Amino acid sequence: MATQRMTQTQLMRTLAESCEVPNKTARLFLDTLASMAVSEVKKNGVFVLPGLGRLVRQERKARMGRNPATGESIKIPAKKVVKFRVAKAAKDSIVPPKKAK
Repeated sequence: MATQRMTQTQLMRTLAESCEVPNKTARLFLDTLASMAVSEVKKNGVFVLPGLGRLVRQERKARMGRNPATGESIKIPAKKVVKFRVAKAAKDSIVPPKKAK
């Protein structure tokens, strides 16, 4: 049973209402934040959203893999990937940690 996810328009309107600014200002804020995150990760390899997490660029080493259809070994080249690491406070508030017995 899946619930509806928040759309970009709903996010923008909620942000505009809570900050008491026009919708255009809220959209400009979201667009600026997104472009700033991309440029910072390109330049420095990391962008931190306080209280939420960090966007991190990582280098993956070359490795050997296997084609699942044929079972043939293939060489997977090295590449750069982007990951989002959720902050501990955000993770613990969404999924509370299990209590130790």
